[in-house]
Amino acid sequence: MAKKALLVVGDGMGDRPVKELGGFTPLEIARKPFMSKLAKEGECGIMDPIAPGIRAGSDTAHLALLGYDPYKYYTGRGAFEAAGIGLDVEKGDICFRCNFATVDEDTFVVIDRRAGRIREGTHLLAQALDGMEIEGVKVFFKESVEHRAGLVLRGEGLGHKVSDADPHKEGEKVHTVEPLDPNDIPSQKTAKIVNEFVRRSFEILRNHPVNVERKKQGLPPANIVLPRGAGTAPHIPPFQERYGLTGACIVEVGLLKGVGRYLKMDVIDVEGATGSLDTDEQAIAKAVISALNDHDFVLCNVKAPDVAGHDGEPYKKVEAVEKIDKMLATILSQISPEEVIIVLTADHSTPVSVKDHSGDPVPIVIWGDGVRTDDVDCFGERFCARGGLGRIRGFDIMNILTNLLSVQEKFGA
Repeated sequence: MAKKALLVVGDGMGDRPVKELGGFTPLEIARKPFMSKLAKEGECGIMDPIAPGIRAGSDTAHLALLGYDPYKYYTGRGAFEAAGIGLDVEKGDICFRCNFATVDEDTFVVIDRRAGRIREGTHLLAQALDGMEIEGVKVFFKESVEHRAGLVLRGEGLGHKVSDADPHKEGEKVHTVEPLDPNDIPSQKTAKIVNEFVRRSFEILRNHPVNVERKKQGLPPANIVLPRGAGTAPHIPPFQERYGLTGACIVEVGLLKGVGRYLKMDVIDVEGATGSLDTDEQAIAKAVISALNDHDFVLCNVKAPDVAGHDGEPYKKVEAVEKIDKMLATILSQISPEEVIIVLTADHSTPVSVKDHSGDPVPIVIWGDGVRTDDVDCFGERFCARGGLGRIRGFDIMNILTNLLSVQEKFGA
């Protein structure tokens, strides 16, 4: 029977030593017997998702992990987000990833970039914005998981090289969107449209019934939309065409579902996979096991460690790591190393001290039949650095996997 492969990505799972955790990282101190089982029985190392010191986004990192050079194929975050949440993207459309956010109504200073990680009523907020028209440009808007959303602009003469409205931190005013090149006329037009959309989003949402109720409950209102990551639809070779492997994508957020859809992988939705700390890791595990029955390759991303990292919560990040370990326990109970090669890693580090992505390398382990084991017996940043893989890049993973799966063409005579 042909071997299969599973790539498990703990989103933002890498970290730096944390004082509150006695100088350990959340991953190092977490109870993770099944991650460490993989480390003891596999080959470990550390990995730069893109290159040493590069602060990878989840989208660019996943492109690299799947063997696609992000410097060649990446056209902006917005296109992946839009496709991932079911927005139709046509040639020439300009796409953005967005946050529902909370701003001071008098100063436009951002109070909460995620509107308290709003969970309820976002579809109603989105409906209030979807379908508007600005100077002949049609607006398509849809909610994603929690505070996230996607925006598509469709019209003549638009360009995608514009800055973000999102200041990426609290305490700053909403940014005015500008063309990256002041002489780029199409991007000038886009910037003007986006600024007007942001203004209208505030006027429409500030007194929306969902936000009136949130204020009554003492919750931050989602009273504005902050677009960022402008992009156009990319042209990427399908995963199966590139590797000769049928691929499935089990991920929680629209951004990564969009990556899977552009690669023409089967994107499998899982009930209970919330993209947050309360995600149902057992439902994800069962979906992975099922997908391995009829796919050669499965990508599984669990978002919770990244959420805790962005929130600066070391103990919650420990809990998130432990949830992934429980997921692995269920998966490992149903497979064997003779059947499935497992790669466990992260797409980037999100240190709780930084509350954002960093360029620190992440741990990686490869487990399965044919893997050369080393003497690492615990999974973590500094443990894995002693492993036999050494220091690799995300772009190397698919080469290593296709070699172990015996599906790679020889290079040379």
